[in-house]
Amino acid sequence: MPAFAYKARTAAGALTEGIVTANEQRAAVEQLRGRKLTVVEIAVKKDSPLRTLLNLFKKGVTNPDIVIFSRQLSVLTTAGVPLVQGLSVLEEQAENPAFKKVVHRVREDIEAGLTITESLTKHPKVFSELYVGMVKAGEIGGILDTVLERLSKYLEDAEELKAKVKGAMAYPLVVCVIAGSVTVFLLIAVIPKFKEIFSSFGKELPPPTRILIGLSDGLKSNWYLIPTIPVALYIAFKQYQKTPKGAVAIDRFILKLPVFGILLKKVAVAKFSRTFGTLVKSGVPILQALDTVAKTSGNKVIEAAIREAQAAVREGERIAIPMRKSGIFPSMVTQMISIGEETGNLDSMLIRVADFYDQEVDVAVKALTSMIEPIIIVVMGLVIGSIVIAMFMPMFEMGSLAGG
Repeated sequence: MPAFAYKARTAAGALTEGIVTANEQRAAVEQLRGRKLTVVEIAVKKDSPLRTLLNLFKKGVTNPDIVIFSRQLSVLTTAGVPLVQGLSVLEEQAENPAFKKVVHRVREDIEAGLTITESLTKHPKVFSELYVGMVKAGEIGGILDTVLERLSKYLEDAEELKAKVKGAMAYPLVVCVIAGSVTVFLLIAVIPKFKEIFSSFGKELPPPTRILIGLSDGLKSNWYLIPTIPVALYIAFKQYQKTPKGAVAIDRFILKLPVFGILLKKVAVAKFSRTFGTLVKSGVPILQALDTVAKTSGNKVIEAAIREAQAAVREGERIAIPMRKSGIFPSMVTQMISIGEETGNLDSMLIRVADFYDQEVDVAVKALTSMIEPIIIVVMGLVIGSIVIAMFMPMFEMGSLAGG
């Protein structure tokens, strides 16, 4: 759908400009008149070659798009701007073409008589079940502006938490890739040069040197295995992860990892607490909230524990009891939930738990980064040092024989 850049005057006479999308120019003018604007100038908006090139590389709707949209819609709704008008403003401001189309369709559906919940449900790949559930609760309770504010805050906190985890994982991953590349380069390009030198010695090489040369010869003759093996392992891992047993086994293994497992468990607890607390505070029924939290947990082991708690609550039991029995959630979490149930402040307690574990994640990320750096340096030193020693051992032996 083409975009039209326009200049128009408001009812008060002020000059305004912006962008509107429509099938044709006449429809764009009618759309602006519907906003009580007098069109002064309008023309098809042409993107710059650079923007056109960049748009080719954009892939769908990203999480930051949803976060910005939610925050802006929250501000507009709180300010008393009608929903359709607010969506029109956000549609014009959206820079991602894919998301612009989604907002346009949502606005058209609402203009056609659908509720915002029904219109958002049509785009499950963009708006998650959690998102739609909270909007539905706000729409039914007549507090859509408040719910959108909470939702935008939740999404911002979730993005911040995700960025922290990615930051903790990025450094060791990059260093390991560099270290592996250097090691492969030494084995393929440098060691064969030494092999030519050693062949002129006419003497049997030490075992470490023979092993290293054998490894180098193997990599040179089967170089295609270097990219093939990681790709094959990744595909096999993904296929295994798609099976019910595989998904549970992998998620259980991840939670039991010595260092990363502790961090990821804290992240999962923080996500559970914030999601559950935000849903309850927004008026979503407990059983529905638990169902949504289970689906969005991101870990099959934690999802199973939440499902057990949901079943217990359906039978009339309190949430904290089955969660404590699962052994997944720390005692502090179950105690806070128990106190929240007794005092009627479950949502507040959950948010406090989420804030606490967000701080715990911060501390864990800093500790992980400071601990991993020296470990990686030591491992790199051992690998490179072993290669160097194995290469120079024959030279040392030749030197001792010459000295003798």
